[in-house]
Amino acid sequence: MRNMNPKVDTFLANAAKWQSEMKLLREIILDCGLTEEFKWMQPCYCFNGKNIVLIHGFKTYVAMSFFKGSLLKDTEGVLIQPTENSNEGRQIRFESVKNIEALISTIKTYIFEAIEVEKLGLEVKKKK
Repeated sequence: MRNMNPKVDTFLANAAKWQSEMKLLREIILDCGLTEEFKWMQPCYCFNGKNIVLIHGFKTYVAMSFFKGSLLKDTEGVLIQPTENSNEGRQIRFESVKNIEALISTIKTYIFEAIEVEKLGLEVKKKK
């Protein structure tokens, strides 16, 4: 059985918006073997203590944010730079469960690539 964090259970149970979408994203991410934590008041998923991806809801979408997303190949063209000053992080945004279901394979591929980035110890070059 997957190691589910009770703080994330509570967060999802109390989510007023995007509850179904976040539960599905949680399931997909846990299938990839990441450790579930609760950081910055959001579900956070880690590999060997390193942050890989965060789930969070916004007004018009729910996002998976990859901490080192700028290092991913983005072969499917789904990663979004959240702001023009975001050097490292990238998001995949969803507006429905159907959006997520259509990308399950891509999501898992990106998660496994993000894990490899951590295993290799790659770092994003900081902007000056």
